Amino acid sequence: MMEATSKTIILGSNSPRRKELLAALGFDFKVDTGNSFEEIYDKNTPHDKIPEVLSEGKSHGFHRELSNNEILITSDTLVLCGDQVMGKPHSREEAFRMLSLLSDNTHKVITAVTIRDRERTVTRSDVATVHFRKLTDDEINWYIDHYKPFDKAGAYGIQEWIGYIGIDRIEGSFFTIMGLPVHLVYSLLKEFLL
Repeated sequence: MMEATSKTIILGSNSPRRKELLAALGFDFKVDTGNSFEEIYDKNTPHDKIPEVLSEGKSHGFHRELSNNEILITSDTLVLCGDQVMGKPHSREEAFRMLSLLSDNTHKVITAVTIRDRERTVTRSDVATVHFRKLTDDEINWYIDHYKPFDKAGAYGIQEWIGYIGIDRIEGSFFTIMGLPVHLVYSLLKEFLL
């Protein structure tokens, strides 16, 4: 349980999942997504470091200077299936292709979080492993049609229908897969709030 603080926590994300998870930790915060960062990275960046690069880029691309009592949280999630990097799908066809690749396969979900104030920036990431049973084309199409997963890395949300029926095992944090490693956020924020 967190004590009341005079510091203002800002979540630099419009993700409903991230808002829900941060609120569930017991922190008061506001959302401000003003940002000039373009989500691009050097093609030589190791796959497991891409979320950290993007999360930190979002933090430093925030549209204004932070004041003395502000703490900014940014995050990025990536799905890695073999050597295939999966961000958010840009079309129905791309979502179908991603989900077909994840079907009957194991993939990693890497979520990085960056917490920054005027004095310091800390970025950490967490990895979870997910296995999907074999999905039929009808199941994939139904999910895309009813859930429109275009704002989710890897074209799926673990907390949605396809997660219920398709995921048969995970190793690691459910919340990392959902888009915010809450255990990391909690421990890092405690340090910033001291």
